[in-house]
Amino acid sequence: MVAEARQRGLELTGPDGLLKLFTKNVLETALNEEITEHLGHEKNQADEGRDSTNIRNGSRSKTVVSDAAGEVSINVPRDRDGTFEPQIVKKRQRRLGEVDEMVLSLYAKGLTTGEISAHFSEI
Repeated sequence: MVAEARQRGLELTGPDGLLKLFTKNVLETALNEEITEHLGHEKNQADEGRDSTNIRNGSRSKTVVSDAAGEVSINVPRDRDGTFEPQIVKKRQRRLGEVDEMVLSLYAKGLTTGEISAHFSEI
Protein backbone atom coordinates (compact mmCIF):
# COMPACT_ATOMS: atom_id res chain seq x y z
CA MET A 1 0.00 0.00 0.00
CA VAL A 2 2.87 2.37 0.85
CA ALA A 3 4.67 1.58 -2.40
CA GLU A 4 1.48 2.17 -4.40
CA ALA A 5 0.93 5.50 -2.62
CA ARG A 6 4.45 6.60 -3.46
CA GLN A 7 3.98 5.63 -7.12
CA ARG A 8 0.86 7.80 -7.24
CA GLY A 9 2.77 10.68 -5.70
CA LEU A 10 0.93 10.58 -2.38
CA GLU A 11 2.83 11.60 0.72
CA LEU A 12 2.67 9.32 3.74
CA THR A 13 2.24 12.20 6.17
CA GLY A 14 1.14 15.80 5.79
CA PRO A 15 -2.17 17.54 5.10
CA ASP A 16 -3.37 15.09 2.44
CA GLY A 17 -1.14 12.19 3.38
CA LEU A 18 -1.96 8.52 3.31
CA LEU A 19 -1.86 8.29 7.11
CA LYS A 20 -4.55 10.96 7.49
CA LEU A 21 -6.80 9.29 4.92
CA PHE A 22 -6.31 5.90 6.53
CA THR A 23 -7.05 7.27 10.02
CA LYS A 24 -10.23 8.94 8.74
CA ASN A 25 -11.37 5.74 7.02
CA VAL A 26 -10.75 3.53 10.06
CA LEU A 27 -12.45 5.91 12.50
CA GLU A 28 -15.53 6.39 10.31
CA THR A 29 -15.83 2.64 9.69
CA ALA A 30 -15.58 1.95 13.43
CA LEU A 31 -18.16 4.66 14.22
CA ASN A 32 -20.57 3.19 11.66
CA GLU A 33 -20.13 -0.25 13.23
CA GLU A 34 -20.84 1.26 16.65
CA ILE A 35 -24.11 2.84 15.54
CA THR A 36 -25.14 -0.38 13.79
CA GLU A 37 -24.63 -2.23 17.07
CA HIS A 38 -26.45 0.50 19.01
CA LEU A 39 -29.49 0.44 16.71
CA GLY A 40 -29.49 -3.31 16.18
CA HIS A 41 -29.68 -3.22 12.39
CA GLU A 42 -27.65 -2.32 9.32
CA LYS A 43 -28.33 0.90 7.44
CA ASN A 44 -31.73 0.74 5.69
CA GLN A 45 -32.32 -2.78 7.07
CA ALA A 46 -34.64 -2.16 10.04
CA ASP A 47 -37.25 -4.87 10.61
CA GLU A 48 -40.89 -4.00 10.01
CA GLY A 49 -42.91 -3.90 13.22
CA ARG A 50 -39.91 -3.39 15.50
CA ASP A 51 -40.50 -1.80 18.91
CA SER A 52 -38.03 1.07 18.48
CA THR A 53 -38.44 3.97 16.07
CA ASN A 54 -34.81 5.03 16.56
CA ILE A 55 -32.97 5.15 13.24
CA ARG A 56 -29.91 6.80 11.73
CA ASN A 57 -30.23 10.55 11.38
CA GLY A 58 -27.33 11.64 9.19
CA SER A 59 -23.98 12.64 10.61
CA ARG A 60 -22.11 15.62 11.92
CA SER A 61 -18.59 16.62 11.08
CA LYS A 62 -15.92 16.71 13.74
CA THR A 63 -12.22 17.48 13.68
CA VAL A 64 -9.96 15.41 15.91
CA VAL A 65 -6.24 15.83 16.48
CA SER A 66 -3.96 12.87 15.95
CA ASP A 67 -0.32 12.87 17.04
CA ALA A 68 0.68 10.99 13.90
CA ALA A 69 -1.65 12.48 11.26
CA GLY A 70 -2.48 15.96 12.58
CA GLU A 71 -6.04 17.29 12.26
CA VAL A 72 -8.44 14.74 10.81
CA SER A 73 -12.00 15.64 9.80
CA ILE A 74 -14.46 12.79 10.37
CA ASN A 75 -18.21 12.31 10.03
CA VAL A 76 -19.83 11.02 13.22
CA PRO A 77 -23.19 9.28 12.69
CA ARG A 78 -26.25 10.35 14.70
CA ASP A 79 -29.45 8.62 15.69
CA ARG A 80 -32.90 10.17 15.79
CA ASP A 81 -33.37 9.75 19.56
CA GLY A 82 -29.93 11.18 20.38
CA THR A 83 -28.99 8.16 22.50
CA PHE A 84 -25.93 7.09 20.50
CA GLU A 85 -22.75 7.46 22.59
CA PRO A 86 -19.72 6.70 20.40
CA GLN A 87 -16.83 4.95 22.12
CA ILE A 88 -13.96 5.10 19.62
CA VAL A 89 -14.18 8.91 19.53
CA LYS A 90 -16.34 10.01 22.44
CA LYS A 91 -18.54 13.11 22.45
CA ARG A 92 -16.50 16.28 23.07
CA GLN A 93 -13.23 14.34 22.57
CA ARG A 94 -10.77 16.23 20.37
CA ARG A 95 -7.53 14.28 20.83
CA LEU A 96 -7.11 10.69 19.66
CA GLY A 97 -4.18 9.59 21.83
CA GLU A 98 -4.40 5.83 22.39
CA VAL A 99 -6.77 5.26 19.46
CA ASP A 100 -4.17 6.70 17.11
CA GLU A 101 -1.52 4.30 18.38
CA MET A 102 -3.88 1.31 18.13
CA VAL A 103 -4.82 2.12 14.53
CA LEU A 104 -1.17 2.37 13.51
CA SER A 105 -0.27 -0.80 15.37
CA LEU A 106 -3.09 -2.84 13.83
CA TYR A 107 -2.36 -1.48 10.37
CA ALA A 108 1.34 -2.28 10.76
CA LYS A 109 0.36 -5.86 11.60
CA GLY A 110 -1.35 -6.11 8.21
CA LEU A 111 -5.01 -5.91 9.23
CA THR A 112 -7.51 -4.49 6.78
CA THR A 113 -9.82 -1.62 7.73
CA GLY A 114 -12.67 -4.14 8.09
CA GLU A 115 -10.63 -6.30 10.45
CA ILE A 116 -9.61 -3.23 12.46
CA SER A 117 -13.26 -2.17 12.73
CA ALA A 118 -14.19 -5.69 13.89
CA HIS A 119 -11.44 -5.48 16.51
CA PHE A 120 -12.78 -2.12 17.75
CA SER A 121 -16.33 -3.47 17.98
CA GLU A 122 -15.02 -6.36 20.13
CA ILE A 123 -13.23 -4.07 22.56
